[in-house]
Amino acid sequence: MANLTRRTFIQAAGGVAAVGLIGAAPRDAAAAKAKVVVLGGGYGGAIAAKYIRMADPTIDVTMIEQDHNYYSCPLSNAVIGGFRDINVQKHSWAKAASKHGYKVIHDTATLIDPKKKVVKLAGGKSVPYDRIVVSPGVSYKYGDIEGHSKKISETVIPHAWKAGPQTVMLRKQLEAMKDGGTVIIVPPKNPFRCPPGPYERVSLIAYYLKHHKPKSKILILDPKNKFSKKGLFEGGWKKHYGYGTGKSLMEWLPADGGGKVVSIQPGSTMGATVVAGDMEDEHQGDVVNIIPNQEAGKIAIDSGLADKSGWCPVDKKTFESKLHKGVHVIGDASIATKMPKSGYAANSQGKVVANAVVAMLHGKDPGTASYVNTCYSFLTPTHGISVAAVYKLKGGVISKVKGSGGLSPGDASDEFKAQEAQYNESWYGSIMSDMFA
Repeated sequence: MANLTRRTFIQAAGGVAAVGLIGAAPRDAAAAKAKVVVLGGGYGGAIAAKYIRMADPTIDVTMIEQDHNYYSCPLSNAVIGGFRDINVQKHSWAKAASKHGYKVIHDTATLIDPKKKVVKLAGGKSVPYDRIVVSPGVSYKYGDIEGHSKKISETVIPHAWKAGPQTVMLRKQLEAMKDGGTVIIVPPKNPFRCPPGPYERVSLIAYYLKHHKPKSKILILDPKNKFSKKGLFEGGWKKHYGYGTGKSLMEWLPADGGGKVVSIQPGSTMGATVVAGDMEDEHQGDVVNIIPNQEAGKIAIDSGLADKSGWCPVDKKTFESKLHKGVHVIGDASIATKMPKSGYAANSQGKVVANAVVAMLHGKDPGTASYVNTCYSFLTPTHGISVAAVYKLKGGVISKVKGSGGLSPGDASDEFKAQEAQYNESWYGSIMSDMFA
């Protein structure tokens, strides 16, 4: 990554990690009774809950999270590729809450009422708040493809874009597929959670096929004409999987090449006929992975936090909603200008919003924070690539700091690529420790 060493990047990330504590105001009687609700765990919510409590332990923090355990999406593609166990991705909210001193309610939030300052739950309760941090992730627009539905994604064509049971289902479908079968992968249109994710998945499914079902192939039907880290992915595909040759394990059809899917005809247990392009060409997939188009999580849509784009406009300094005061939206659901929708971006935003919430409860200005993102991807278990950047707020826009990051070099040595793969594992261990340990 040009102009940014591993050491200086870690120092920058550490600075953001400390912002919630550095910006904290002294405790006072007003803040002592403050109630903060964090809606949704994950890379943003868990960090916000933890760092609010670290900044001011007198604040009553309650996380509302429907799942008892958390399965991390980053590195879950390695489970699909067959060299990682799903249980390594599993983490306990109970342990995190006990460690960091916040409460957890396991229920589904159905509505946020900004006027009454309460969150309504499916179980019938209402939880009051002084300020609320909403980290709802994404919801899926199944209706964008004719014949697709939530039920089909849970039974026949898993999207596996939320790690857990669907991750395991997709892996089992690959194991059940005959050698010589076709895997069809349909990425979503922009914007969506984890821009490099579909192409890492292509890489790791290709890794599995190469070693276990070499007569098979992958067809990527893409509604876009370019994608994140495209040059690095294609370079790796050429090196490992024969991309661009007659023996390639994968074929990529962009939007301009007939890649936009218009409809599907699912099989009874797995696979589908996929219709794509202006000429409505039919493609038969023995295993089909459709990652639907996305918008902000349902609770954000239902509570009026999203605009016509389907995403949530926020004040980039505090991540307070531009549509409802007292509500902060972070992570994938927010419109964070130049920051991608990634796990580490959500982590960084969680720390910034923790600082802002504590300061605002004390009647103080939060100051202007920096933001950090880094994203690793596997092409094989021993070939990793990455992108990183530091961001600053300028004129109400989160902009990349010039020279602050970049991509892995395209001409990197095998040793460097193996080191990147190791950094990927280290990154995962560090960020999980930040959330849960």
